[in-house]
Amino acid sequence: MKAGIAHFPTSYSISPAELGPALEARGYESIWVAEHSHIPTSRKTPTPSGGPLQQRYYDTLDPFVFLSALATHTDTLILGTGICLVIQRDPIHTAKSCASLDQLSGGRFHFGVGGGWNEDEMNDHGTELEGRFKLLRERVGAIKAMWTEDEPSYSGDLVNLPPMTINPKPLQSPHPPIHVGGSYPGGARRAVAWGNGWIPIPGRGEGTIAEQIAAMHQMAEDAGRDPNEIEVSIYFAPADPEKLTEYAEAGVTRVAFDLASVDGPEALASLDAGIAAMESAGLR
Repeated sequence: MKAGIAHFPTSYSISPAELGPALEARGYESIWVAEHSHIPTSRKTPTPSGGPLQQRYYDTLDPFVFLSALATHTDTLILGTGICLVIQRDPIHTAKSCASLDQLSGGRFHFGVGGGWNEDEMNDHGTELEGRFKLLRERVGAIKAMWTEDEPSYSGDLVNLPPMTINPKPLQSPHPPIHVGGSYPGGARRAVAWGNGWIPIPGRGEGTIAEQIAAMHQMAEDAGRDPNEIEVSIYFAPADPEKLTEYAEAGVTRVAFDLASVDGPEALASLDAGIAAMESAGLR
């Protein structure tokens, strides 16, 4: 099972110049960077877990700018969005940002996507809560077309793009992996239908993570897909050896430990704790 981190980068977090080498030196495989364009002051949408919204949600940097900076300070680290709020983004600009990052990083970009939860935030982008998953699927479909076709076009119910020329194409072939966020069962269905990976949310949906993964594998087989081709990533995994062992036995591909939006020794100690937990679980 691979180890990564999930992170909200901010102006007061550890810098890309320090973070990148620290991750690679410790053997981390990946980083998954969150996205929020803004937080409306109305705050009419409650947080999924309840309680006040953490300050890092207000302060997070643009994921593509941050990952581009991180690419210049790393050689092997997978650079992922975790997650990109595609429903709040223009698909043409997003396709170009992804492909540019994949080119400049030497083919290390992974596209984590999701439908989001903050209704008032998505409303400011002209997106409604109802129907957002269909919009997500169509925008991702349009992005895949722009990545893989010489003269891409897309025709859907919500997204329609005429034939165009758009470059660069991603370095990875046929395209960067697409990891679909969302709790079971909806997230699993979407991952099976059009993703390369699934990002389940621990503690949400029916059953344990092991039961959910088994059910997702059955969905894949029923759809004619090889379940082993769908990676499973757990964001904000606890640095708990017992829980990590449980995830590994369930077939989780990677865990991403929470790196708080902090700098200096506190950030480095957090990175050490994740690797120490993996070692205690016999996964390193």
